[in-house]
Amino acid sequence: MTDNEAQAEDQVGGPVAGLLLAAGGGRRLGGRPKALLEHRGHPLVEHVVGTLRAAGCARVHVVLGARAGDVRARAALDGCVVVDNPDWEQGMGSSLRAGLGSLAGTGTRAALVSLVDQPGIGAAAMARVLAGYRDETSLVSAAYAGVRGHPVLLGAAHWAGITATATGDRGARAYLGEHEAEIALVECGDVARPYDIDTAADLVHLE
Repeated sequence: MTDNEAQAEDQVGGPVAGLLLAAGGGRRLGGRPKALLEHRGHPLVEHVVGTLRAAGCARVHVVLGARAGDVRARAALDGCVVVDNPDWEQGMGSSLRAGLGSLAGTGTRAALVSLVDQPGIGAAAMARVLAGYRDETSLVSAAYAGVRGHPVLLGAAHWAGITATATGDRGARAYLGEHEAEIALVECGDVARPYDIDTAADLVHLE
């Protein structure tokens, strides 16, 4: 891609794309895919897409897996690039690889990675992490009382390394652990609650 093409891409969609991982089957929720859980009157996947857009991501890629056809039918994902991950049962790492692969060649300089099962992380926290973007070498992470969490911003210069190490449910954890000194932490504990919707007991967090 030439510099002019990259600049044109930045003007259209911005240098940072939202990447929503929403493929899980909700095994500990009795097989209810998390993407289809209702939150504030909408499927959770639709809610988080709106949050990413409110934070400033004009381009949003959504990785689906479990019951992908039902998610497409029930959730308003207009304008999103929807990526099917046939290997979703292998864990979050496979979805991260699929999502980053879908961004290759788009001119995107970084991905703001969000998880579908953390509705307590809203646009304010996402925008803070997004604001940490500098260039394609950026690594930025939300922190909660100083502990690294989500969302994370992954510059394109790191995607190959992340893809090579993203296995099982570890996602980018191994790569980020090896590059700890390069990560800019952004405290978000005052504007977000980083709980996960993993079990039936966690459904109390949905509204």
